[in-house]
Amino acid sequence: MLLCAMLSGYCVLAADRVERVLTLEEIYTLADQHSKSIKSGEVALQEADVAVREAKSKHLPNIDLSVMASYLGDGLLTDRNFANAMNVDMPHFGNNFAVEASQLIYGGGAVSSGVAMAKLQQEMASVGLAESRTRVRFMLTAFYLDLYKLHNLLKVYDRNIELAETLIENTRAREEQGVALANDITRYELRLQNISLARRKIANGIEILNANMVEMLSLEPQTYIIPDERLVSLSMAPRSEAYWQGEATSHSYNLRRSALGVRMSEQGVKLARANMLPNLSVVAANHFDGPITIEVPVINKNFNYWFVGLRLSWSLSSLYKANQGVKRAKYATLLAQSRYDEAKEGVTLAVKSDYIKYLESFDELVSYRKSLQLAQENYGVVETRYKNDMAIATDMVDAANELLNAELQLSNSQMDVIFKYYKLKSTTGNL
Repeated sequence: MLLCAMLSGYCVLAADRVERVLTLEEIYTLADQHSKSIKSGEVALQEADVAVREAKSKHLPNIDLSVMASYLGDGLLTDRNFANAMNVDMPHFGNNFAVEASQLIYGGGAVSSGVAMAKLQQEMASVGLAESRTRVRFMLTAFYLDLYKLHNLLKVYDRNIELAETLIENTRAREEQGVALANDITRYELRLQNISLARRKIANGIEILNANMVEMLSLEPQTYIIPDERLVSLSMAPRSEAYWQGEATSHSYNLRRSALGVRMSEQGVKLARANMLPNLSVVAANHFDGPITIEVPVINKNFNYWFVGLRLSWSLSSLYKANQGVKRAKYATLLAQSRYDEAKEGVTLAVKSDYIKYLESFDELVSYRKSLQLAQENYGVVETRYKNDMAIATDMVDAANELLNAELQLSNSQMDVIFKYYKLKSTTGNL
């Protein structure tokens, strides 16, 4: 009755569910489509794409157009000693129309370096997007494996509840025959109550994990995710540590980001040096002005003129001002290289640690399989002895608890092997 009362609410909720079996790959696909973190990374990458096009646009010519209408006041004419001042009548309406185009020929490499810097920032955004995707996938993998583990534990508890109920029935029959005590039944009922409560906690854990995954994947609220049972059959034979270290060197997000930081610092040196060099441009302009104020009296007419030429500009002060910027950029490059070396050391140690734990999980799996085998054999022997009145109820409870613990440990160990595998893939940037 206690068990039915505890499960009644669970059964009512289950009636409204829509079960959906999903593989890990399907989980990843849904995450790519709906994850908010991944969406943010995609927007950041799109912004970086636009920044590259913006940097490239600086290779295009500059075209300036200006139109001006003005009111001109009367002029004042004096001798050089400011004597004999006289008023000069001016036409009061002035106009100016100008079109000027310029094309940079040489800018010290500033434009090319700017484009290169924008492309590096684009790569950085791409790495950030990939890292966000891996982070979301690893989180969902952990949820998925926990969900799989809890479903397995639920089956284990269901088997043990069924076993406990059978044992209670047999003990009641033995009590009627006078070969068992009422206290034995009490022990088994107490154990059944504890197992039922543990099962309820497992069911609640499934509810929480399912709600988290449904929210992250933007599924319908009533969706009940069922992990694919073929997960345990995945081939995850241990590879050498050298293989995983090589994968980390090629794909680790920390290393890729640090390497991009070095390249960006190198471009920063080029940009700083470009400030010390002259700029050379082709210039073409057309002006349409009026009145002509360079004559006295002023000529109330419009004057149009145009020109084409070369313009050389060079800030000579940059020769002693910009050199500090170059030095700072060089130190920034050294710092970036140092951080890359630091990141490489950290990734190497992280891969080594994950690899050792991965191999350890295989050893634990072998050990727990043997423990389950021994627990099953022990339970069979104790059960036979109990039926033949050669063992007491305490022995049966102990044997049943040992069997339950062995089954739980094996189930957890199987998921731990898979989790450590995906942890290694995440660390090396291959998830």
